[in-house]
Amino acid sequence: MNPNIVIRPETVSDADAITGVTVAAFETLEISSHTEQFIVTALRAAGALTLSLVAEIGGRVVGHVAFSPVTISDGTPDWYGLGPVSVLPACQRQGIGKALIREGLSRLRALGARGCCLVGHPDYYRKFGFRNVPGLGIEGVPPEVFFALPFDGRMPQGSVTFHAAFAADGAAPAGEASNRS
Repeated sequence: MNPNIVIRPETVSDADAITGVTVAAFETLEISSHTEQFIVTALRAAGALTLSLVAEIGGRVVGHVAFSPVTISDGTPDWYGLGPVSVLPACQRQGIGKALIREGLSRLRALGARGCCLVGHPDYYRKFGFRNVPGLGIEGVPPEVFFALPFDGRMPQGSVTFHAAFAADGAAPAGEASNRS
């Protein structure tokens, strides 16, 4: 990884740069619905970005990761969803995404989180300890792309619901999108 990378919490002045990084990162990804930038904006507007970290090189934001609370049908508290995670295409495959995820998971643990889950590429997230879990998932999402990582050794069971901001598609103002059910 580039030793000049700084990982830090987002600031108010980072919002436009985060949007730009997110759009660029997902622009050519075929499996994307290209709404990730709207999701981040809606999470921010709803006050649901528990943790929002940027990676910068030379003062320029080149990556971002978001963590937000999830609800689990068995009532298990203090679980969070990872995503989206974005890195500028020219900066990908340099360890920036890994650094953002590792730092984010470390900070979640320090906040007392009990675990983290995500929807993502099967070959990527296992290296962080995430795994597919029978009995835990998101309705309508194939189990092979849903991953969970317990921090306290206890794996919840049931259905996971991400924040309503994940339905944001840019059609409504961010504040309204975050209130949809």
